[in-house]
Amino acid sequence: MLRHSARIGSLAFLVFFFFSGSVFAGEGLWIYAQGTDTRPKGTLELKLANISRLGKDRGDYAFHDLRPEVEYGVTNRLTLSFEAILFSHDYSVDDDTLNPMFESQGGEGGSFKSSQIGGFETSLKYNLLSPYKDPVGLSVGFSYEYRQRYRLDGAEISQNSYVPTLYLQKNFLDDTLTLALKSKLEFELRKSPGVREEEIAPDIALGLSYRFKPRWTVGFESRYQSDYLEPEEEGEPAPEDPSEFTSLGNFRFGLRYQYGLYAGPSIHYAQRGWWVTLGSVFQVSGGGDASNPSVRDGRSWDEHERAHVGLTFGFEF
Repeated sequence: MLRHSARIGSLAFLVFFFFSGSVFAGEGLWIYAQGTDTRPKGTLELKLANISRLGKDRGDYAFHDLRPEVEYGVTNRLTLSFEAILFSHDYSVDDDTLNPMFESQGGEGGSFKSSQIGGFETSLKYNLLSPYKDPVGLSVGFSYEYRQRYRLDGAEISQNSYVPTLYLQKNFLDDTLTLALKSKLEFELRKSPGVREEEIAPDIALGLSYRFKPRWTVGFESRYQSDYLEPEEEGEPAPEDPSEFTSLGNFRFGLRYQYGLYAGPSIHYAQRGWWVTLGSVFQVSGGGDASNPSVRDGRSWDEHERAHVGLTFGFEF
C-alpha cells in the first residue's frame, strides 16, 4: 500500500513538473525578455526564431532577423548555446536622414533587397538562485557575437561584441504568474570602410506572463535599447563626448546617440517536446542626441522601427 502510494505520489510529481516546467521554460514566453532557467544536464533544445522589424516613419522597411540556435545543459546550472545569424533586408526609404539605409540603397528612389549570413553568437548562462526554491531567481550570462553584416542596412562590416547579461525572475500564484528581467550591456567594436566605432549598448527587457490554462500562457513585455557611441571617420575621432571601453583605465559612457522604448503582448503554447511563442512590440517612445536628425515626433527612426513581430519554435531533446 505504501509502495503503491509512493508510486502515485511520484507520478503526480512528474506530471506537475512536466506541465509547469514545460510552460515555464523561461526562455520562450516572450520575444525579448527571458527568465533565469537553465537546461537540465545532458539535454538539448533546438530553437528556430525570427524577429521581423517593420516600418520606418517614411518609405518601406522590413528586416528579418533569423536565429537557429542549439542549447545544451552542461550541468543543471550551466547552459551553453550557439546560434547562427541570418539577415534578410527589403527596404526603400524616402528620407536622407534615415541612414545608413538611404546611402546603402543608392540614394533617393533606390532600394535594397538581400538575404545573407549575418554572423554567429555563442553564450554561457549560469543559474545562481532558483525562482522555484529561493525568494527570487538569479542567473548570469556572457556572450560573444561576431557579425559580418550590419543589422540596419545589410552592409558589410566586421563587428565583435562582448555581452555580459543579468537575469532576474520572480514567480507568484503557485508559479502561474511570472515576472522576468533580462538586462544586458553590449560592448561593440565595429569597423566598416573608413569608419571605426566603439559602442556601448544597454538592452533591457521586462516581461510579465500568466498561465491561464495548462499549456497556454499570455504575456506582456517592454524593451529599452540605446547606444552610446565613439565613432571615428577616416581615422579622426568624433568631436562629441566619446564612449571608451578598450582602455581599462579610461572606461566611460559617451554620447547617447539614440534610444527606443517598445511594449507589446505575447502568447505561448507548450506541448510535450516542443513549444511555440508569438509576440509583438511597438515603439511607444524614442529619442536621442540633438544632432540625430531622425528623431521626430517622440520617436527614433534610424535605428528603430514601428513594430517588431517575433515567432519562435522550440524543440526539446
